[in-house]
Amino acid sequence: MKEIRAEEIISAVKKLCIEANYDLSPDIMTGFHRALKDETSPLGQEVLERLIENAEIAHEERVPMCQDTGMAVLFVDIGQDVHVVGGSLTEAINEGVRRGYDKGYLRKSVVKDPFERVNTGDNTPAVIHYDIVPGDTIHLVVAPKGFGSENMGGLKMCKPSEGLEGAMQFVVDTVDRAGGNPCPPIIVGVGVGGTMEKATFLAKKGLLREVGNHNPEERLAKIEIELLDRVNRLGIGPQGFGGVTTALAVNLEVYPTHIAGMPVAVNIGCHATRHKEITLQGRERQ
Repeated sequence: MKEIRAEEIISAVKKLCIEANYDLSPDIMTGFHRALKDETSPLGQEVLERLIENAEIAHEERVPMCQDTGMAVLFVDIGQDVHVVGGSLTEAINEGVRRGYDKGYLRKSVVKDPFERVNTGDNTPAVIHYDIVPGDTIHLVVAPKGFGSENMGGLKMCKPSEGLEGAMQFVVDTVDRAGGNPCPPIIVGVGVGGTMEKATFLAKKGLLREVGNHNPEERLAKIEIELLDRVNRLGIGPQGFGGVTTALAVNLEVYPTHIAGMPVAVNIGCHATRHKEITLQGRERQ
């Protein structure tokens, strides 16, 4: 059994919160440049140029790329042969978020109660997804999620008879209803299968995949390509001003489901779909 100290987790989460908000992922920047070559709308081209410039300024001047620095969402893979010492794992993660949002001058956007709406003042608690995996490491992914895009997602408990076309049409309709609200060009995460909550988890996790990397299963990759084409033919365009670049990617994740259902979830990421990750190595017990 190896150990990882809680303070190491705090430091890692703090760093990732700041970096995710300051540094747009290279795959998204590449997607911007590729879209700029393909975009036919002059206004759409100008918007893409400004998005590229904005991301470059954020990186160079070490400031957030967007005023909505998001609710901290974490995906945590915990090796079954590692032990956290010196504190609680969940408390360490939240302390890392607390310190990161303070040190990075990131907007605190979390309210303690969804009805009373009193701000917690430190952007905690985070939303944390744990998975126990083989090994003796802890892999952390910090994905700050702004709610201009989060509010535009959707879930439909499709009937099996609706089939693939029904699922695809729901995805396209969800993006169409969202329009310019989620600050396109967007990343579209799609989760199909499992139960209601599993589908939404898959859709959120789909946003973590690099732009341009399709599902490794060929038939699913073809669905992603068709969905991206249908979404971009909606004409919403960059920031909703029209054009052929509504989305940079559609990432589909599937899971086995019940014979009586076909849950379909859509989670939309804005042009600043942020995520940073790190693997912490366990050490031999002293």
